[in-house]
Amino acid sequence: MDTHLHHDHIESHLKSSDLLRDVVIGMSDGLTVPFALAAGLSGAVDNSSIIVIAGIAEIAAGSIAMGLGGYLAGKTEQDHYASEVRREYDEVENLRHREIEETKEFFANIGLSEAVQNQATEEISQDKDRWVDFMMKYELGLEKPDPKRATKSALNIGLSYIAGGIIPLSPYFFITSSTEALKISVVATLICLFIFGYFKSRITGVNPWLGALKVTLIGALAAGAAFAVAKLLER
Repeated sequence: MDTHLHHDHIESHLKSSDLLRDVVIGMSDGLTVPFALAAGLSGAVDNSSIIVIAGIAEIAAGSIAMGLGGYLAGKTEQDHYASEVRREYDEVENLRHREIEETKEFFANIGLSEAVQNQATEEISQDKDRWVDFMMKYELGLEKPDPKRATKSALNIGLSYIAGGIIPLSPYFFITSSTEALKISVVATLICLFIFGYFKSRITGVNPWLGALKVTLIGALAAGAAFAVAKLLER
C-alpha cells in the first residue's frame, strides 16, 4: 500500500515538472522575442498598427515553431524509448546470461546478499515483459513516456508563447503612437519578466532574486539592442 502511494506521488510530480518545463520554454521566448521586435519597430515607425500586424505575425509563427519543436522533442523521446525496449527484448532473448549478470549486479549494488540476488533474479527473469520493464527502469534509467506527451508539449509551449507575446504587444492595440505604446510595453514586460524570472528560478533551485534580475536584464538588452539598431538604420 505504501509503495503504491509513493508511486502515485512520483507520477504526479513528473507530470507537473513536464508542464512547468513547457511553460518556462514557451513563456521565456514569448516574452522576449515579440518584446524585442516591437521595440525595434517602434524605433523605425510611428504607427502602432504596423507593429501590431508584425507582432501578431511573429507570435503566430513563433508559437507554431516553438510548439513544433516541443512536439518533435516528445516524439524523439518516444522513439528512443521504443528503440531501447526492442534492444532489451533482443538481449533478453539472445544474451540471457549477460542480462542475468547485469540484474544480479543491480541487486548486489543495493546491498542484497548473494542468495537473495540469485532468488530475486530468478523470480524477475521468469516474466520477460516484467524483466524488460525492470531493466529499462533500473539499468537504463528510462521511464515509459506518456504517448500523448508530444502533443501536450506542443500545445503547452505554443500557448505559453502566445500568452507571453501578447503582453509586450498589448499597448499597441490601444495607443496609436508607437513611442507612447513602447513606454507602457517596456514597463509591463519588464515587470512580467521579473516575476517570471523569480518563479522560474525558485522552481529550478536558483537564487530567485538573481534569477529574476538576470531574466529581466536579458529582455531589456534584447529590446534595447533592437530599438538602437532600428534607429541607426533609420538614419
